[in-house]
Amino acid sequence: MLYLKNIILFILIGISVNNTVIEEDYMGKKLSKLQHEVTRNCGTEPPFNNEYWNNKEEGIYVDIINGTPLFCSIHKYDSGSGWPSFFEALPNVFETKVDISIGSFRTEYHCKKCGGHHGHIFDDGPKPTGKRYCNNGLCLVFVPKK
Repeated sequence: MLYLKNIILFILIGISVNNTVIEEDYMGKKLSKLQHEVTRNCGTEPPFNNEYWNNKEEGIYVDIINGTPLFCSIHKYDSGSGWPSFFEALPNVFETKVDISIGSFRTEYHCKKCGGHHGHIFDDGPKPTGKRYCNNGLCLVFVPKK
């Protein structure tokens, strides 16, 4: 019975935490509910509904939570997916795990420093890597080249 009470308490606490914004980005601003859902609960933002999917400026993309540089704009390409896509990440910034949440095997990647979910890696990207890092745009902050 104690086990069941702990599960119910965990669910209630989880609901309470998930309905509030409890984290800030690296610039001290509160994360939106969707940013929190994506980065902490492996959610996905709607395609074509983020500020970076069609960004063509030169610069770097950093993690929304801690500011870690993750991608260079020279590795970004238009995958047609509606999410920012990159064929290469900066070295040693992500960890990966197998994700079977939709019934098929995918490789999820998340920030090595803070654990924030960013998206999935697919093997349908352009040369030279053949990889597509399909990233949720709201997990990123773009820093333009000066």
